[in-house]
Amino acid sequence: MADFTPTTRRTRIGLLDFEPLRVAGLREILARRLDFEVVATDLGATLRNPDFDVVLMLARRRVESYALLGRLKQKNPDMKTIVVSPENDDETVMAAIAAGAKGWLLETASPDLILQAVDVVLSGTIWAPRKILAEMVDRALGNSGRPLRSGAPRFTEREEEVLEQLILARSNREIAQALSIREQTVKSYVARLMRKVGVDNRIALSMQAAQAEWWRTK
Repeated sequence: MADFTPTTRRTRIGLLDFEPLRVAGLREILARRLDFEVVATDLGATLRNPDFDVVLMLARRRVESYALLGRLKQKNPDMKTIVVSPENDDETVMAAIAAGAKGWLLETASPDLILQAVDVVLSGTIWAPRKILAEMVDRALGNSGRPLRSGAPRFTEREEEVLEQLILARSNREIAQALSIREQTVKSYVARLMRKVGVDNRIALSMQAAQAEWWRTK
């Protein structure tokens, strides 16, 4: 258990779209950590006051839930979100990460696993099966072994590096730190990638990249 004193800022965790019984169960799990402040919330409250360090979001329907996730990311790109889903297939996990989630958990995850996921996401790392992240990057960069598709976009080496970071749901600041470039430079690359792919926002760009058959230029 982390050290906590009354003067220490508590980590705010939002529980979004969970029914009361599930909220009570998650509160009990997260209450093991004295440094956690757990708040049940809804979309309106989260958009008005995006001061949560981590938001656990129940994904009832894939399309609607990921559209909601996109709105949260647009309002606060640095907000860390963990999707809790009843589905366990690889495509569901990849779609959640591509939509901007920093983590994914099955609804039946154990209390220890939930706490571990929150700690990992707070540290700035993605919480998802390693094989899923590897598959997403392979798909985005065309290393999946699938046949090439005519007319698909071609990328420079640096664009591929930025794209790989986007697939991992990194913010512009995190990408800049990872690639040792300026944040404004990252924004320019993201805008260029969106033009090449034919989308008008980074969420759509990430999802297209994760699900398409793109490949390296070399």
